[in-house]
Amino acid sequence: MHDRFYRSLYRIRRVEEEIIRVYPTDKIKSPVHLSIGQEAVSVGVCEALRADDVVFGSYRSHAVYLAKGGDLKKMIAELYGKATGCAKGKAGSMHLVDAAHGVMGASAVVGTTIPHAAGYAYALKLRRKDSVVVSFFGDGGADEGVFYESLNFAALKKLPMIFICENNSYAIHTHQLCRQPTANIAERARVFGVPAERIEDDVLRVHERVGAAVKALRAGEPGPFFFECLTYRWKEHVGPNDDFHLGYRTREEADPWMKNDQVKRLAGLLEADQRRRIESEVEAEIQAAFAFAEESPFPDGSELFTDMFK
Repeated sequence: MHDRFYRSLYRIRRVEEEIIRVYPTDKIKSPVHLSIGQEAVSVGVCEALRADDVVFGSYRSHAVYLAKGGDLKKMIAELYGKATGCAKGKAGSMHLVDAAHGVMGASAVVGTTIPHAAGYAYALKLRRKDSVVVSFFGDGGADEGVFYESLNFAALKKLPMIFICENNSYAIHTHQLCRQPTANIAERARVFGVPAERIEDDVLRVHERVGAAVKALRAGEPGPFFFECLTYRWKEHVGPNDDFHLGYRTREEADPWMKNDQVKRLAGLLEADQRRRIESEVEAEIQAAFAFAEESPFPDGSELFTDMFK
């Protein structure tokens, strides 16, 4: 099990580090919201899911896209704005989608995929499927009215759904306690009668608790379940750089999170040869994905008039 977790964690981290390396060249045509530091949430959750389960993400969705099995070549091509991208080069980093692997889409608008997830879960219930829907959103998403509407609907209809709040304490540059009177989002879910739990930044604990919820839903226990996963982004809100000079947070605040790096933790649980093999395979895959993006064509001009809502 530890080898699977490490492969997924290391893969996400290295993909984003390569994005950081390439970003200044302007080959990447999309703004990027990096998941570095937050990988444990997506990996812990997605390792508890089946191929036919589905996830809905926020604009910071690289980690959940990759953890759920999204096509890496298509993801990088999408960042490059190429026709071979997962959305034909039209959507960029904030709108990753790979329906074949259960990644049902992300959105640049805060909170907008939460009701989509609830609607999908309602459809699954009506069809008597035992698949599970997971909605990922940030602590800022919990400020949106649609969060409460969707949570209420999911609780009322007892949907096979798991809400995952990736609480990194900041909505862009504003700390949670400057936006919310108390720092416990899970308590809000309990008001709706939803089982809710806070989890520290621990990939194995996230997997254990979410896995138990998934098992309960498949056994017919009424949903939804709610998890507030405490985490921390290492880089700026949008872009590849550090931002401590802006003054809204400090390195001292970030240090404990960085010392608790789950990528390094899982690396330490593997034999050296096993770890090196995983890293070598991942590096080759990343190199191939960026080469694929480089070599792919840009979309034809006619694509401006396709896939449009009329």
